Amino acid sequence: MSENSQFRFGAATGVGSMPGGDAREAAKTVTGTFEDFPFLPELPARGPGADMIGRTAGMLVELYARVEPSGWRLGDRPGRDTKRARSWLGEDLDALEEFTQEYEGPLKVQAVGPWTLAANLELRNGEAALSDAGACRDLAASLAEGVRQHLAELRRRIPGAQLVLQLDEPSLTAVLRGQVKSASGYRTHRAVDRQVVEQTLRDLVGTHTEGPVVVHSCAPDVPFALLRRAGAAAVSFDFSLLTERDDEAIGEAVEGGTRLFTGVVQSAEGPLSDPAGSVMGVRTLWRRLGLSPGLLAEAVTVTPACGLAGASPGYARAALAHCARAARSLADNPE
Repeated sequence: MSENSQFRFGAATGVGSMPGGDAREAAKTVTGTFEDFPFLPELPARGPGADMIGRTAGMLVELYARVEPSGWRLGDRPGRDTKRARSWLGEDLDALEEFTQEYEGPLKVQAVGPWTLAANLELRNGEAALSDAGACRDLAASLAEGVRQHLAELRRRIPGAQLVLQLDEPSLTAVLRGQVKSASGYRTHRAVDRQVVEQTLRDLVGTHTEGPVVVHSCAPDVPFALLRRAGAAAVSFDFSLLTERDDEAIGEAVEGGTRLFTGVVQSAEGPLSDPAGSVMGVRTLWRRLGLSPGLLAEAVTVTPACGLAGASPGYARAALAHCARAARSLADNPE
């Protein structure tokens, strides 16, 4: 989607995962908290197939994966693990549809991006798909078709929604740096050429022609410039991991119209500061970069630092509500 500036993102949303296994309860919480930018919750506590990798593996077209002791492995045909993943996704879609009747506005859905998938899905020989360039291409093509079908299903169920696709890429930096371990653990897979990484992401981003794509990584050293060139309308990251080394890339991103999904509310259980305190670092960054405070509400969506699957249900609800309040604080007092 080229005209990202015309798209109205919400001021706050979640990253994706939530605690527990009740799809209706999760959908009710998310839609009640983020009335102008809900997301499709993921509930990995249900087990294999509800986890991030298994859920996206279940979306693949003409590629199938099953659970092995070492993790998810590609196989020849759909088995019970694939069926379970698809069944849970259907349950989640049913719940979200129930709580978004008549909804019109941005709605975020998540899938694992091609490089994190390639780093975490095994080939038949037990090595990561990342070890085989042909397997990476096949995986990216299958994912693109699966995501296309997933988005079409969401448009059918929630016709008023403007879909935002989030690609989860926590392994991206490790892929670029050659830090993904081999099956033996004694060596690492070679770094993938940056142009190949960028082109693969660009191709996948290009499949979502009816809305923007945000790329999420809660790892350090997010490659902001590469993601912008690949066509990401927004980048989602753990704000606490930023260093001043990132300043130039972030300044260029904001000035180029890229939205920042700033993960400022901790995803691990703990005391929450006041909402204004949570976004103080964002205001400080803005001043350091010499950016106009008036740009803040246009350029920033407030989120937790990462998914909330490891938190208690009570903390998860509080953290999401805190994001909404922190975003209001940012909009009301940008200085």
